[in-house]
Amino acid sequence: MIETEEAATGAVEEALPGLRQSPVADPGNVMVVDDQPANLKLMEDMLRREGYAVRSFPRGRLALTAAAQNAPDLILLDINMPEMDGFEVCARLKADRKLVSIPVVFLSAQSETEDKVRAFRAGGVDYITKPFQFEEVQVRVETQLGLQRARRAERDLLENTLNGAVRTLADLIHQTGPALAARSDAIRNIVVHLAAKLGPDEAWQYELAAILCLIGCVALPAEAFERAYWRPSRGPEDDMFRAHPENGAKLIVRIPRLDVVAEMIRRQQTVTCNAVPQDAADLGACLLRLAVELDRQMFRGLAFKAALDQVKVGSHRFPREMLNALEDYAPPLADYEIKRLMVGDLRVGMIVEDDIHTRDGSFLIMGKGGVLNPTAIEKIRNFDRTRGVRQPIHVRVPQAGVELRQPQAGVELREPRG
Repeated sequence: MIETEEAATGAVEEALPGLRQSPVADPGNVMVVDDQPANLKLMEDMLRREGYAVRSFPRGRLALTAAAQNAPDLILLDINMPEMDGFEVCARLKADRKLVSIPVVFLSAQSETEDKVRAFRAGGVDYITKPFQFEEVQVRVETQLGLQRARRAERDLLENTLNGAVRTLADLIHQTGPALAARSDAIRNIVVHLAAKLGPDEAWQYELAAILCLIGCVALPAEAFERAYWRPSRGPEDDMFRAHPENGAKLIVRIPRLDVVAEMIRRQQTVTCNAVPQDAADLGACLLRLAVELDRQMFRGLAFKAALDQVKVGSHRFPREMLNALEDYAPPLADYEIKRLMVGDLRVGMIVEDDIHTRDGSFLIMGKGGVLNPTAIEKIRNFDRTRGVRQPIHVRVPQAGVELRQPQAGVELREPRG
């Protein structure tokens, strides 16, 4: 369970590796691709004299492999090459989400309008006709590198703003109360496991949706949330709880690029999960619905395997692929601190360390190892009012800083096409 601002921040940053600033390549890192050695040598020499870092390749396939390992800031690409021409190389770059933002400038002796149009349609940003003057090449190269630097600066600003907004919401959950924080962490762990097994694209969205899926509950009193989460009932508290997905989605949708995450949260109580959805928002909503249902069963005192068995025979059906993906899941073990508390200080989620008896020792109220839920706490309080309870009570309290299951997939935010 995460109960501190530092731990909550860490969980968000784990979920959003693509929303943190990351080192970028040398601003002058240029890749040249041409099957003619003389052209490569000429271009290398001219660019290096101007201070650019240059890598050159005689084949498109070699260039693609090198770019995947260390992306350049700009690619100067010949069109007529054996094995794979420049159009195909560019198309493959633009089909790779990690390389799509690299600007490509075509180099070619072909000067027909049709060739230039084809180059731009393939994803190129500029076209230089051979034979070329280096002054022209230098100006075009520096123009594209300047645009690339401006895009990165804009993206970094957006990422920092987005990361700060998400962190604030996650902190709000963890500052609202231990029960809400513990449930959010438990849901996150289950969803991360499911996403790793199912392998959807943009796995970060599913983890972030899990972290924030209960954000709409921050407006509920802590005890009202605990009662509604423990067992549905008819009444104002349950109505407030049922409204939390819509309230949470309204908060999230205001953050740029999180519209899909907001839809996952909005649909978590209403989505139909008869088969694994293809739509990302529906898939995320199904993962949330399954994780929440499992966690509510565990919140009522069931072990995970027993909770999974209950979900399998429950009224809401989930795809077999999702249920099978949880067969090897085990909730992370938490660190606990033993505390001696009075009845009025007992809270949901604490574990009874020693048997709880009435004051005269004649009646066992709750045995060692039981997990305190709203009903158990109310029962203990009622005994304290009528017959008295031996106090202080020994309980285990989950500690902050618990090691959580690490995300299995990250996110690389896509930049605009170069």
